Amino acid sequence: MIRLRLYTTLGCHLCEQLEAVLATLCAERYRLERVEISEDEGLVARYGMRIPVLVDEAGQELDRGMAPDRLAAWLAARGWLDETTWQQLQQQLSGETSPGVTKRAAKGATLRGGRRYLG
Repeated sequence: MIRLRLYTTLGCHLCEQLEAVLATLCAERYRLERVEISEDEGLVARYGMRIPVLVDEAGQELDRGMAPDRLAAWLAARGWLDETTWQQLQQQLSGETSPGVTKRAAKGATLRGGRRYLG
């Protein structure tokens, strides 16, 4: 089991985003230790502007890991990336669909280049 540490703070939506993407893309079982930085001035000074920061057992850090491409590269470098899920996520992020799936926009919206435009 992989042991990871996440430097975070209460109510950090970017940290929640990283955790969701990590749960999706990590092919290995892992244990995530959350470290609240607001309780330690040294941690605030080191990580305050960089959270979420994900750290592996070797001490290698990934800041701004809530971006799926950054997290995927970090996981891939360690052999922990679920390649199939990453490919599917990339298709979703780029607006591509699987064969036979029709793209539909919400009523009154149009899809251009995988983005939805209202009005």
